[in-house]
Amino acid sequence: MEAVKLTNVEKIINGDTILSGVNITIKQGEIVGFEGRNGSGKSVLFKMIAGVMIPTNGEIAVFDEVLEKGRFPEDIGVSLDNTGFLPSLSAVDNLRTIADVRGIIGLEEIKHYIELVGLNSASKKKVGKFSVGMKQRLAFAQAIMESPKLLLLDEPFSGLDEDGVILVRKLIKDMNEKDGATVLITSHIKEDIEALCTRIFRVASGKVSLTSAS
Repeated sequence: MEAVKLTNVEKIINGDTILSGVNITIKQGEIVGFEGRNGSGKSVLFKMIAGVMIPTNGEIAVFDEVLEKGRFPEDIGVSLDNTGFLPSLSAVDNLRTIADVRGIIGLEEIKHYIELVGLNSASKKKVGKFSVGMKQRLAFAQAIMESPKLLLLDEPFSGLDEDGVILVRKLIKDMNEKDGATVLITSHIKEDIEALCTRIFRVASGKVSLTSAS
């Protein structure tokens, strides 16, 4: 089954062509990386797949369902570069607010995933006081807490220390191998994704091209 399919996708913002002629098919169960410089269009690509942005031209399908304006793909976990948490709330309260939208997990699951990423679920510390690395861990917990079939992780290793990078890599592998999750990862550092991905695409000059496959 195809998890994600982009057909002749183009995105123009304020007259600038960010992406053009993007044709990609990703099968269910793949881990696929997208590397490129900051500002190359990686985040825009992921926002379109997540339904946050709409392509100027072309078509995007997630699990065989074509995305249309106002429609978001189901069974997807997303960690974008601008993940917004409420700074006045704790980690638990932030994730509970997000989880209440779908209502498929409860407090115990939320606490489990907070602990899984190396944070303290009992802490009352407000997220506004978190370090960059702690916020990144929380963003990853938010992305995986509902055990989605598709994960979109935009720069998931940014701001993490070595232990954090090792932990997130392990959790990504576990979700892929044990649960069959399809994972898409962006990074401006190729080494971040080489250890995980079976295919790596390069995003540059508005184009998305395959650079390696195993």
